Amino acid sequence: MQATDLMTREIISVGPDTSVVQAAELMLKNRISGLPVLDATGRLVGMLTEGDLLRRSELGTDRKRPHWLELILSPGKLAAEYVKTHGRKVSDVMTGPAITANEDTPLSEVVSLMNENRIKRIPIVRNGLAIGIVSRADVLRGLAANLEQGAVPVSAADSEIRDTILRELKTQSWAPIALLNVSVTNGVAELWGTLLDERERAAIRVAVENIPGVKALRDHLVFVEPYSGTVVYRPDMASDQQETAPST
Repeated sequence: MQATDLMTREIISVGPDTSVVQAAELMLKNRISGLPVLDATGRLVGMLTEGDLLRRSELGTDRKRPHWLELILSPGKLAAEYVKTHGRKVSDVMTGPAITANEDTPLSEVVSLMNENRIKRIPIVRNGLAIGIVSRADVLRGLAANLEQGAVPVSAADSEIRDTILRELKTQSWAPIALLNVSVTNGVAELWGTLLDERERAAIRVAVENIPGVKALRDHLVFVEPYSGTVVYRPDMASDQQETAPST
């Protein structure tokens, strides 16, 4: 999936000379937390977000430092902070240059940019011109659509489902595939075997639940403490202790 598959094409933006008041009202009206800043040619010059407006003199939230600390900070840094907390135009308070992606950027890279830079949206540009924006909300909508599509019942032979489960687990370095066995009957997957780390149980469950055709999951896995060799059953597995795992 690429940025173009999820991006919002109708961009709500402001110009560098837009007043901070107008920009704030625009964000509130449209229930968004950030705005691309475009010049007269449509070229992206920065981003204005809620974070840029948190420290303001009008609210008394501008940074207060001890006098001794101000003495060792450069006048330039203090002057720049003053503009940020007192400026009335978007160009005074925006963050620039903006972190961007292009329409062919893989979605995984877009999400990485959001996480690494702690931002909520990435403008999508073509030849320097903004053509869309991908926000966290867009990513969530894409996730919901994919989960909904995956929730549609799929008809598959039990043997095919079992083979798919095993293939998926074999691709995961954390999966103790040599200690596991899987059987599938009428779409119900049953897991047998041994875990050497209890955290693997949840990961195996998630892997199986994501396999098309799986209708239910029965977990007969036991945890063996690797140092003492003690077998630890889950409290709800008491009735399973007498069951015998199917042969491979």
